[in-house]
Amino acid sequence: MDAFSIELFLLCFLCSITFNCVMCSLEIHCNEKDMNTLLHFKQGLIDPSGVLSSWFPKLDCCEWTGVKCDDITARVTELYLPCYTNRPQLVPYGDKDDKSHCLSELHLVGCQLENIYPFLEYANFTSLQVLNLAHNHFVSEFPTWLFNLSSGISLIDLSQNQIHSQLPKTLPCFRSLKSLVLSRNYLKGTIPDWLGQLEQLQELDLSYNFLSGSISTSLGNLSSLTILILESNEFNGSLPDDLGKLFNLETLRVATNSLTGIVSERNLLSLKNLKELSLSSPGLNFDFDSEWVPPFQLKHIRLGYVRNKFPAWVFKQSSLKYLTIGDSTTSFEPLDKFWKFATQLEFISLERNTINGDMSNVVLNSKVVWLVGNNLGGGVPRITSEVVVLHLRNNSLSGSISTILCQIMTNKSNLVHLNMAYNNLSGELTDCWKNWESLVLINLGHNNLKGKIPNSMGSLSNLRCLSLGNNMLSGEVPLSLKECHNLWIFDVGHNNLSGVLPSWFGQNIKGLKLGSNQFSGTIPRQICQLYSLMVMDFSSNRLSGSIPDCLHNITTMVANYASTRRVGFILNFPGFSITVVTSIQILIKGNELSYVDLMNVIDLSNNNLYGNVPSDVYMLTGLQSLNLSHNHLIGTISEEIVNLKSLESIDLSRNNFSGQIPSSMSNLHYLEVLNFSFNNFMGKIPSGTQLGFTELSYIGNPGLCGPPLTDICPKDEELHRTNPAEEEEEEDDKFEIYSWFYMGLGIGFAVGFWGVLVSAIFFNRRCNRAYIH
Repeated sequence: MDAFSIELFLLCFLCSITFNCVMCSLEIHCNEKDMNTLLHFKQGLIDPSGVLSSWFPKLDCCEWTGVKCDDITARVTELYLPCYTNRPQLVPYGDKDDKSHCLSELHLVGCQLENIYPFLEYANFTSLQVLNLAHNHFVSEFPTWLFNLSSGISLIDLSQNQIHSQLPKTLPCFRSLKSLVLSRNYLKGTIPDWLGQLEQLQELDLSYNFLSGSISTSLGNLSSLTILILESNEFNGSLPDDLGKLFNLETLRVATNSLTGIVSERNLLSLKNLKELSLSSPGLNFDFDSEWVPPFQLKHIRLGYVRNKFPAWVFKQSSLKYLTIGDSTTSFEPLDKFWKFATQLEFISLERNTINGDMSNVVLNSKVVWLVGNNLGGGVPRITSEVVVLHLRNNSLSGSISTILCQIMTNKSNLVHLNMAYNNLSGELTDCWKNWESLVLINLGHNNLKGKIPNSMGSLSNLRCLSLGNNMLSGEVPLSLKECHNLWIFDVGHNNLSGVLPSWFGQNIKGLKLGSNQFSGTIPRQICQLYSLMVMDFSSNRLSGSIPDCLHNITTMVANYASTRRVGFILNFPGFSITVVTSIQILIKGNELSYVDLMNVIDLSNNNLYGNVPSDVYMLTGLQSLNLSHNHLIGTISEEIVNLKSLESIDLSRNNFSGQIPSSMSNLHYLEVLNFSFNNFMGKIPSGTQLGFTELSYIGNPGLCGPPLTDICPKDEELHRTNPAEEEEEEDDKFEIYSWFYMGLGIGFAVGFWGVLVSAIFFNRRCNRAYIH
C-alpha cells in the first residue's frame, strides 16, 4: 500500500461522512491500492442508511458514491463527504438536525490520529484536492493530520462539526488553498499569523466559534481574499486598518463580537468591490461623514448598536436588497425618507430599535418585513402584494387590523406569515379573510381584539398555525375552521370563548391551547385520535365528566422522544431563505413560558372533572407535565406511575385522591415539581420523593406523615421511643456527650442534605429552550 492510500484511509477513518455521487468521465479503472484502502475504511464505519452500498470490489471505485478520480492517473483526488439535513418547506421539523442517516465511526475516543498511526507524519497526500467533511459527527481536537494533506489542495470544509481546540500555531503546507471553512465548531484561542501567509486564499470562514483576542492584522496580507467571515466569536479590540488592504473583498462579516473603537469611512474606503457588510458590536462607535459617498454598492447590510445619526451613506446604496439593523438607538430620521428607501428592499429586519414612528401612512413592499420590538406606533401600515412575511410583533400599534386585511389589492396576495402579537390592536376580527388564502401562520395574540371568530377564517385551507390567545374574543369556535385540516397549532387561550370543546381537529395538530375560557361539556373522545398531539391545555374552563380512558392512543405521548419538537416551516426565496419557528405558551413548573421546543403536556386543571384517573394515563411514557389540580377526582395513584419516566412536573392538588403515595415515585429521576396538597392521601411519604420538595407539596393531607412534614409516622415514633426511667437515670452523666453529638449531627445533616439536594437539582436539570414574553 503506497503512502497516498495509507493516508487516505486514515483520514477517512476518523471522519463521519456521507457522499454525493461523482462519476469518472473516462473509461479508467481505480487504483487497486486506493480501492483496498477505501474498503478497509468502510469496515470501520456505521452506515445506517446504506450510502456506501455501491462500495464493493466488483465495481470500479471511481464510480463509487462520493469518490472522484483523476482522469489520467486514476488516483482518488476528491472525497465529497458532507452530511446535509435539508428540511422541506412547510413541514414540521425536529429540535435539532437529524443526522441519523449520516455515517459515523465505530471508535471516536481520543481522536488523536498520531497516537494510533505514528507513521502518518512521514506520509503525503499527493493527489487529494478537495476535502469536504461538513455537517458530520466529527469530534476531536483540531485534526493534525490536515498538515499532511497535499500542498495542492484547494478546498477544506470542516464546518458544523465538533472540533474542540485552538487553531495550530505552525504553518500547514497549504500554499494552494483557496477556501478554508471551519465555521460552527468549538474553536477557541486566537487567529494564528500563518493564516495571513495563505496567499491564494479566497474564502476564510471562522464564524460561530469561540475565538478571542484581536483580529490578526496578518489577514491584511490575503490580497486574493473575497470572503472574510468572522462573526459570532469573542474577538475584541478595534477593527484592524489592515483589512482595508483587501481590495478584492466582497464579503466582510464581523458582527456579534466584542469589538470596540470607531468605525468610519476610513475603514471601508478602499473596499471598492464590497457587496456584503456586517458590523455589530456594543463597543463599536459608527462615525461616518454625512457627505461620504462609498466606492461600493452593497447588496447586504447588517448593522447593530447604531447610535446618534443613521449612517447617511446607506441611502446611497441603490443596489441594496437586504437590510438588517438591530439594538440601535438611532432616530432613523427622516422617517419618510427611510420608509421610501425601504421599498427597494427585498428583505428588511429591524429588531429592538427605538424608532418611535407612526406607521399609519407607511406602505411596505419588501418580500420579508421583520419589524420586531421597535416601539412602532400609530395605525397598522398597508402592504403590497409583494409582501410574503409581515412580522410586527411587540410594538405599540393600535386600531383595527382591517387596514391591512380589507384593503383592495390589484394583485393576488402572497402573504404567508402574519404576526402582529403584543400590540394594542382593538376592534373585531375582520371578516375579510377570504382574500388571504395564502396565509400559513396567523398570530394576533396579546392584543385587545373582541367579538367572534369570523366564519371566513375557515377559507384559509393552507393555515398551519392560528394564535389568537390573550384577547377578549367571545362566542363559539366556528365549525368552518374544520376546513383548516392542516393546522399544527391552535391557540385561543385566555379569551371568553364558550360552547363545547371543538372535536374536528385534523391528524396534524400538535398543540391545542383552549385554556382560560368558558368552554363547558365533556372532553370529547375524538381527542384520542390526535396521534401527533403534544400540548393539551383545557385548563380553567367549565368542563365536567370524566377523563377519557383512551389517551394512550396519542402516539407522541407514549413515545419517549418526539422527532418533531419544533413546529415551523422554511420559505425559500431567490438568494435567501427564512425559517419560521412557532411557539406556544405553556404553564409548567409554576411559570408560563413560550416554548419553541414543544413538550408533552396535559393540563386539565381548574375544571369540574370527576371520577378516577384512567389506567392508560400511566402508559404515557413520554409525558413531561401532568396537571389535574382543582377538580373532583378520586381514587388512588397507581404504582404504575413509575412508567412516566419523562415526567418533570405533576400537580394533583385540590382533589379527593386517597390512599398512599406510591413508593415507586422515588424512581422518577426527572421530576422537579410535585404538588399533592389538599387531598386525602395517607401514610408515610416515600423516601426519596421529598428531595427538592417542601412541606407545601403535601400539606392539607391529614393522614400523611414523614419528611418534609413535621408529623412523625407512628411506627417511626415507636422505634425512637426510649425508656423514660433509663433516660432520666443516664441524662446527667451523658449530657456533655449528647450535646457534642447533636452539634455534630446538625452540621453533618446540613452539609449532607445540601449535597443530596444539589445532586438532585443537577440530575433533574433539562435543557428546554424557552422564550419569556
